[in-house]
Amino acid sequence: MSEENCGHDCSACGEDCPSRKSSPADFLEKPNPKSKVGRVVGVVSGKGGVGKSFVTSALAVLLNRRGFHTGILDADITGPSIPKVFGVHERAKGNGRDIFPARTKTGIDLISVNLLLEDESAPIVWRGPMIANIVKQFWTDVVWADVDYLFVDMPPGTGDVPLTVFQSLPVDGIVIVTSPQELVSLIVAKAVNMAKMMKIPILGVVENMSYVKCPDCGKEIRVFGESHLDGTARKYGLKILGRLPLDPAVARKCDAGLAEEIPAPWLDAAADAVQNLPKKQQ
Repeated sequence: MSEENCGHDCSACGEDCPSRKSSPADFLEKPNPKSKVGRVVGVVSGKGGVGKSFVTSALAVLLNRRGFHTGILDADITGPSIPKVFGVHERAKGNGRDIFPARTKTGIDLISVNLLLEDESAPIVWRGPMIANIVKQFWTDVVWADVDYLFVDMPPGTGDVPLTVFQSLPVDGIVIVTSPQELVSLIVAKAVNMAKMMKIPILGVVENMSYVKCPDCGKEIRVFGESHLDGTARKYGLKILGRLPLDPAVARKCDAGLAEEIPAPWLDAAADAVQNLPKKQQ
């Protein structure tokens, strides 16, 4: 079967191709020789607009506050937003062999295509293979020095980039981000099925935009209706790691590049799940 027609699910395929004879480890890319990364965590969703980048940023901030060195690999090449929420606009540096990530005010390492462009507002008009290759380079060419937790902010869906990340990087687990609308089951199903296909552990699911808290009485108002997350989590055997409110103050902080000032207590359980990931066997 040609690569362009491959669904990457050998269990449902009768072709005798080289991929069938390979183990997942055969596709892993080696990190930069100067890198030292503890655990790699993907933040994924079956669709866009659910707040994946915010959850990625908040988890990196929470683990950083706990005394760990964290980093973010922004794999959303055509829609990068990680540098903006941290207020980082200078270009990443290199020496001809290595690329060095930018660093936030509190010491979180970042790499994003925006940090490589002369004009960060320039559109990325590349085909899939080029986008997948730049994601690989963010792993093979960037020096991730003594990073305890590297978070990968994935683009939505199950296309080239998520597949490249799952095959090329040693992902220890993923956090699925979703929203309260009824199509949540479909969103989660896509992410769950891809993770199972690629044999990646699922740490749990986070529901964003779950409610708005009334500033006067404190009542939680379900703007998008009642959540369908509980039933979906039971169906797929997932842990619910947090329910995040719609909070204009949080949005203002992100717009101002002040993500590191957001308390984010709603994600403590998600941060615990990441922190409790077993260490890699050396």
